[in-house]
Amino acid sequence: MNLKEKLSQDLKEAMKAKDEAKVRTVRMLLAAIKNFEVEKMKSATDEDILQIMAKEIKKRKESIELYLKGGREDLAKAEEEEIKIIESYMPQQMSEEEIREFAKKIIEELKLSGPKDVGTAMKAIMSQLKGKADGKLVNKIVTELLSGSN
Repeated sequence: MNLKEKLSQDLKEAMKAKDEAKVRTVRMLLAAIKNFEVEKMKSATDEDILQIMAKEIKKRKESIELYLKGGREDLAKAEEEEIKIIESYMPQQMSEEEIREFAKKIIEELKLSGPKDVGTAMKAIMSQLKGKADGKLVNKIVTELLSGSN
């Protein structure tokens, strides 16, 4: 069963269980997948779906920041709930320590040094960690490592 089929199955189960948050979130994911398929004129692979999910999580994290600035904790809480539901379909994300160790290894292998090599390091690291690590966090760690602050 691929990821899209699992989402459809989970939507049916959530509807039967009357789990409003899950129904809303899974419907949104299926709509985002459908939009992707229409836009690209091809069926979405599991990898495409994981990218869509990562994008949706990023949108929600940005919304949470705005809601908290605006004093809307209720809306921020709803967004956090949606993030948890989406993350349940994502592969386990790497911890900051795991990313740091992996980045150090790649930087040493490629003999990179200094802030000018951040782009080269990011390209090499993200090609292997796509879907397993947050790009912003990887960028922060790589920048720290290459600027010598660690």
